[in-house]
Amino acid sequence: MSALMGPSGSGKTTLLDVLAGRKTAGKTQGTILFAGVKPSSMFLRRYTGYVEQFDTLVDVLTVEEMLLYTAQLKRPLREDHASKSAAVDTLIHDLGLEGCRNTLIGNSMNRGISGGQACCHSSHSLKNGCLHPKHGCGMWRAKRTNIGIAMITNPRVLFLDEPTSGLDSYTSNEVMTVVKQLVKSGITVCATIHSPTPYAFRLFDRMMLLLRGRVVYFGPRGNEAVEYFKAAPLPEGQMMTSLAEGANEAEWIVDITTQADRQQRGGMFADMYEASALKAANDEELDGMLKQNSSVNPATLKELSVKRATVTPFWWALWIMFRFRTAKNYKNGAFLGPRVGDKMIFSLLIFTLYFAIGKNFNPDNLINISAVLFMWSTLPAFGAAAYIPAIVLERPLFTRERNDGLYRVITYLVSKMLEELILAFVASLIFSCIVFYGVRLQGEWVLFWLVYLVTLSCGIVLAYTVAACAPNMDVANAALPAYVVTLLFFAGFLLRSDSMPRYWFWYQYLDFIRYGWHAQMGNQFEGNRDVLLNGKPILEFYDINYSKWANLGFESIFFLGFFVLAWLALSFCKHSRR
Repeated sequence: MSALMGPSGSGKTTLLDVLAGRKTAGKTQGTILFAGVKPSSMFLRRYTGYVEQFDTLVDVLTVEEMLLYTAQLKRPLREDHASKSAAVDTLIHDLGLEGCRNTLIGNSMNRGISGGQACCHSSHSLKNGCLHPKHGCGMWRAKRTNIGIAMITNPRVLFLDEPTSGLDSYTSNEVMTVVKQLVKSGITVCATIHSPTPYAFRLFDRMMLLLRGRVVYFGPRGNEAVEYFKAAPLPEGQMMTSLAEGANEAEWIVDITTQADRQQRGGMFADMYEASALKAANDEELDGMLKQNSSVNPATLKELSVKRATVTPFWWALWIMFRFRTAKNYKNGAFLGPRVGDKMIFSLLIFTLYFAIGKNFNPDNLINISAVLFMWSTLPAFGAAAYIPAIVLERPLFTRERNDGLYRVITYLVSKMLEELILAFVASLIFSCIVFYGVRLQGEWVLFWLVYLVTLSCGIVLAYTVAACAPNMDVANAALPAYVVTLLFFAGFLLRSDSMPRYWFWYQYLDFIRYGWHAQMGNQFEGNRDVLLNGKPILEFYDINYSKWANLGFESIFFLGFFVLAWLALSFCKHSRR
């Protein structure tokens, strides 16, 4: 169990990210070996655990469900459910999460383990959570859960980034005591830690101290480290700060090196280490380890060269995500409201505004029929804004779960789309009936419904594409409606095709709303071709040349195109630069 230490900005998290294969910014040089072998990126995702400094959990799950959800995705499919549940039970017991087992993770709106609903210590549960100053239950519960999801597959190496950040000394000691127990099971632990308590510091075996990205010490923690720094040369007339008996050795070491760094003497400590006998001994030990590991165990070598980051197949990951996440979302009013509420309001508004006008083909009513069909074709695209948060707000969770090897990008995207499309299928059936029969529209209800469903599906996957490309919610919320507004001008209703400037004529063929509206118009008027507008058959007036089913087919192609773009954006757009 090794501690990465140093003042803020010294490179602790950067080194941890490089070791764990999670560094995405800059250029990495050098060689990283596990058991003397260069690991594949898939090994790092599959056989190492990483506990983030900030919590990335599924807020609609309980603590037990969160651990079981991870176990179902990270443990082999051949392992039965009872075995996975037993592993979860063991972790809950070892991490002291018994009192929080059935408590929701929660978020800023729904208080859960981070909001203090159910204290993990049965001896001091309170109605609104534990208020004992030493327990730090909210952060500690979330931290323990994060450690649990990293531990559920018994990783070969566990990386922790500031596991005691934001915790009081009592809780910090509790966290590190739990982590120390993992070493006994053969797991290597590497943790960045800023200001450990004396007790927590004594739990570590080694310490690496960094200053501005350079190593100034790597060796045993404790008296050896103290004596090493006491022997450091100082400028003439300057005294070394004394270490009082019982004082915090870690703080003393960090204080004197931070002071030297601020006095522009940090390089002196790094140079001293480079020329030290300790560095020579470390190099010799490392060479010995590499020679010893020259013949790697075949099973270990197989793990190190693994080609897949995920353990479970595509279909199983889809089922687990549906069972644990989608099923929970369908019971969540905060999830359903934005996806159903606007469609219900607009359907009732169209029903009451345009009641029974669809059967009236008088010339002065044709523009009203065309308008209602145009609005019905555009509203699903505008309503796509409700789907942006599903990607933007989940980005840290998606990044962590993907790095942990829980699923592939295509699995995540298909899962999210199925979650939305199942709900859209049901909602569109109901609201299309209200509008079609209430407005007394002509043609086939099936096509009227399908156009709405396909347009809504295009809007959803378009929202996912924009959300995946946008760096934040503000950009996504601005970009999506701006793009959809451009589509309105080229749909053929606000400006007819033969009135468009030639240099803009091409854009109408890239407008999925145009094909949806043309399909609706064809459905309404194909059986009434003698209906005239300005002396022309109305379909000819709006330059609607293809049949309604052909237009529906063209619009469906846009769904596939946006789906591919969303997959590419989720795969390659890296907004979280580490």
